[in-house]
Amino acid sequence: MGPFAVLEAMPVSGVPERWPALLVPGLTGSKEDFIAVLQTLAQSGRRVIAVDMRGQFETAGPEDPRAYTCAALGNDIDVLAYTIGGGEPLHLVGHSFGGLVTREAVIDGRTKFASYTLMSSGPASIVGVRERAGRTMLAELPEFGLEHIWHTRMEPEVLAAGVPDEIIAFLRKRLFANSPTGMTTMTEQVLSTPDRCDELTQVEVPTLVLYGEHDDGWPPRTQSEMADRLNAECVVVPGAAHSPAVEAPETTAAALTRFWNAAEARLLG
Repeated sequence: MGPFAVLEAMPVSGVPERWPALLVPGLTGSKEDFIAVLQTLAQSGRRVIAVDMRGQFETAGPEDPRAYTCAALGNDIDVLAYTIGGGEPLHLVGHSFGGLVTREAVIDGRTKFASYTLMSSGPASIVGVRERAGRTMLAELPEFGLEHIWHTRMEPEVLAAGVPDEIIAFLRKRLFANSPTGMTTMTEQVLSTPDRCDELTQVEVPTLVLYGEHDDGWPPRTQSEMADRLNAECVVVPGAAHSPAVEAPETTAAALTRFWNAAEARLLG
């Protein structure tokens, strides 16, 4: 399967007393999207790991498009989760496209999950403004490459948002490190993934749907309806948009910790 780049946080004591957690980023993201919550989450007594998926940033990937389907990436996550947990239960979080990927691991994998969180994700392919952006990227990426996507799409957006220069430099470096084949296939996947909520309900894993009140990915109403279908807890993060772990890290970490602790308490009886 090859090595995967990760960021890891441990409790201050260095001794985890609770089940670990694995955090999976979205399509154009990376493990760094969770930096602001990692140590806070670890303070509750658990090992917390954020990962770059295959072909993302610091994890290498092949030129075979089949390696980047939701099913293939979900199998990667299943193997990683099983390895990290050592066969014991593990908390799984998928952000945005990472939610569609991790759902595959929950439904079709062998790992026993202590809980599952869909963060700013949805029941099926993405819609709205991000769908349009995805279709534009899918049309332009094979012909013009990542540099074109950066200069015409991403750089103007971050400049307009007043993002600090050092963060802009990181975002540029991260984009150019991605596999173009991976980006293309994952974009196709986020635009075409079918609804698997009915299958997910059969797994009977404690589930949380968490999203920002101003999410511009899957509409908040769609995510709320998904939570109802899954009989899942639902947390709306005030002031946040599509990246609650970045935009409201303390609120997001508190919600995850509370949910994880409650899931463990139920499972342990």
